[in-house]
Amino acid sequence: MRILKWIVGIIAFLAIAFVGVGLILPREVNFARSIDVEAPADQVFALVNSMQATESWSPWLDRDPNVQLTYTGPDAGVGNKMQWASDHPQVGNGTQEIMVSEPDKRVATALDFGDMGLAEAQFLLDETDGKTTVTWTLKTDMGAGPMGRWMGLMMDGWVGGDYEKGLENLKA
Repeated sequence: MRILKWIVGIIAFLAIAFVGVGLILPREVNFARSIDVEAPADQVFALVNSMQATESWSPWLDRDPNVQLTYTGPDAGVGNKMQWASDHPQVGNGTQEIMVSEPDKRVATALDFGDMGLAEAQFLLDETDGKTTVTWTLKTDMGAGPMGRWMGLMMDGWVGGDYEKGLENLKA
């Protein structure tokens, strides 16, 4: 009986520690990846300022050749929106809409992953001597619960590699 109380006590301590630490972890997750592209900013801008153009370099779309894509709004710029639907767990369902479009400088998008939550992504372009540094950022709120905050610690590792692959595709 004494051993059982000891085991229950350890489990209770670990559960309380997990929740307590989870509650003090950051709620907001931010990360970024950058790459240098041997092209002027206006050429790169055309590839990030249109959801249709992202088909040529997205790191996720080629994971499911049957992904269904729907576009609404203008062909580029603010209001250009893509909706995707896939049974593939690494693609899923969602929407992405361009919210800010500053020619040759910045494109900001709103992402809606349904039950998986909302996020904001940006493409920041910095041209020097005909070469453009592209920085792709992500910002999301992992929620008030400790489990989401623990998952937030892993977001960079989960998505960072995809961002790197996408930027390599964009560069190519």
